[in-house]
Amino acid sequence: MLKYFAERGLEQFRERYDYDVSYMKYMLKTSPNAFFKFAKIMDASKHHEAAPLEALYAAKLVGAIIEDCGPCVQLVVKMAGEAGMDAGQIKAVLKRDIETMNEDTALGFQFADTLVRRAYNADDVRDVVRTAWGDAGVIDLALALQIGRLFPMVKAALGYATTCHRVKIDEVLCDVVKTAA
Repeated sequence: MLKYFAERGLEQFRERYDYDVSYMKYMLKTSPNAFFKFAKIMDASKHHEAAPLEALYAAKLVGAIIEDCGPCVQLVVKMAGEAGMDAGQIKAVLKRDIETMNEDTALGFQFADTLVRRAYNADDVRDVVRTAWGDAGVIDLALALQIGRLFPMVKAALGYATTCHRVKIDEVLCDVVKTAA
């Protein structure tokens, strides 16, 4: 019975976001136990306590960008827009255009980007986040970044990350810049 509801939920997710959920269906069919444990991570990906929405989604986008070549990034773009993040801020993160980012987006982006690059100033950026939004804000961004990386990696590990595509914001193609020049 639980499997039936999971299948329905996956189908609704697929329709809502136009996202290929084949890898999750594979998990559900092959190892329901693993799928239901993975589903708890899906719930954790929604955690949001202290950091502003723009900072949270900037971190999620960085996580998806670093591990994906299109479909998972597109999913996070859609979710960010649905949550109310301004399309211009989403585009700025995709293009690594820090000059166009507002203060919250820029700080979320810098936190995530600093960590994925293992930059020397990670402690400094973390302290700025802590000053702005407290320890709960640091946790928000840490989970947003790392859980954002997990989904594309699981998809790839299972052999389902086989296609790349360009990302769109409001049906307009947008180039994604993965690394700093």
